[in-house]
Amino acid sequence: MADGTISTGQADTTATPALEFRPIHISGYDRQVHDFYPTPDWVTEALLKHVTLRNPVWEPCCGDGAMARVLERAGHKVVATDLVDRGFGRGGVDFFACTAFPAGCRAMVTNPPYGDGGEMVRANNASLNFQRFVRHALDLTERANGQLALLVRFQWMAGKRASTLISAAPLSRVVVLTKRIQWFDLGENTNAGQHHHAWLFWDCSHGGLLPPSLVFSD
Repeated sequence: MADGTISTGQADTTATPALEFRPIHISGYDRQVHDFYPTPDWVTEALLKHVTLRNPVWEPCCGDGAMARVLERAGHKVVATDLVDRGFGRGGVDFFACTAFPAGCRAMVTNPPYGDGGEMVRANNASLNFQRFVRHALDLTERANGQLALLVRFQWMAGKRASTLISAAPLSRVVVLTKRIQWFDLGENTNAGQHHHAWLFWDCSHGGLLPPSLVFSD
């Protein structure tokens, strides 16, 4: 989701009518290539209300800069990279090929690709790909003795593998978003968000034996 997660901006003519129930993983719209869905500003702002980030901040899935711009407006220095060049930051940077934070960076903040749309879902196991991203992000964060904030689907946290992975690092805070995210706006044709989300925030300065705090934000 190079900075985002579900939908395109073009309605699928076979989309389920708004008044009917849809499976939780179906948005009713075509998927974007590379899981590119810009993150609405309020989502990043919700994180910043509840955590203090150390500078500079690395955004490794910057997309068109939606999240990075919010961080910059809040006074943070941001290093923005992405596998795909969308006209913002540095393109062509493979996150999985990175062995460390960019020089000087102390925190990573991103909306990682969930890998459940397009070719990815047909060729790979989306859940395992997402776990691979989280595991690599945690590894880089621990090497940097830094901070990591990831936007995830709330339901994902309840999985056995996910819970083991989440607990393997110093989780400091969980910021639950009480409002569902709409990744696009088509006026009256826009489907309601299908997922609840939360920010997971790890901080290597947080004591390993201290439990994380849980806060709610909209």
